[in-house]
Amino acid sequence: MSPVGSPAEPGEAGLRAWVEILLVGGVYFAYSMVRNWFGSAAVEPEVAARNADHIIAVEEAMGLYFEPSLQATFIDMTGFVQFWNLFYSSLHFLVTFGVLIWLYARFPDDFRFWRRAGLVATASAVAGFAAFPLMPPRLLGDCGEYGACRADVLYVDTMVELGGIWSFESSPLASISNQYAAMPSLHIAWALWCALVVAPRVRRTWAKLLAGAYPLLTLFAIVVTANHYWIDGVGGVAIVAFGYGASWLYSLVTNRTPVTAKPERYDSGADDFGTSVDSGVT
Repeated sequence: MSPVGSPAEPGEAGLRAWVEILLVGGVYFAYSMVRNWFGSAAVEPEVAARNADHIIAVEEAMGLYFEPSLQATFIDMTGFVQFWNLFYSSLHFLVTFGVLIWLYARFPDDFRFWRRAGLVATASAVAGFAAFPLMPPRLLGDCGEYGACRADVLYVDTMVELGGIWSFESSPLASISNQYAAMPSLHIAWALWCALVVAPRVRRTWAKLLAGAYPLLTLFAIVVTANHYWIDGVGGVAIVAFGYGASWLYSLVTNRTPVTAKPERYDSGADDFGTSVDSGVT
């Protein structure tokens, strides 16, 4: 029995791991190539900096331009900030692909719906990067090739100054990556996708709270490391909503039963990050 609120799509038991790996890997590879096709060289720094001015102006008008003060509060806590550098650079991939594998193994009836929603959200991020190249906070005070060299900016590029697994400033990565691919935040999009997948499918309260907190922790990580403005996270939420809607519409068009808009808590006795006793899923 499929958990309440999950898409009952026929033939889900016929999932093949190698097909899913090729599909997910292929879409992500294509997304990465399009996103970084010309790298930052394809965008004038002045355009990206001007868009950053627009974002800051909007946040200031809302009274919510808190990114500089938030980073300043924690920047002297070296170990603390290094932890968030690690969080930012690693969990983005590890948690997302871990949840994808868990969903495939434990809830195959739900897998195609959420895999489809996630891939649509990821692919649609390219449109945002192309339409609105955005200089992230960490580059605003940089006088280098990709920076705006604004003396009034107090942001610190924590990956460069305090250390992390990698840095966008490393020459190989800087030469191929689009450093202005900030809106929408894919970190927030994937974190929200993970929360929506995990929270309804675990039984224990702590696991639900952890899943729900993950997007908020990710928001803190992207701001304190100066990789994003908080409003980039709103863009991330928007592309997840678009991906969910597209997957739901596809289910309707193909005569499958889509996920309900408000998944109900099911009481099948599932263990945390496990499977339902009644589901018959092995």
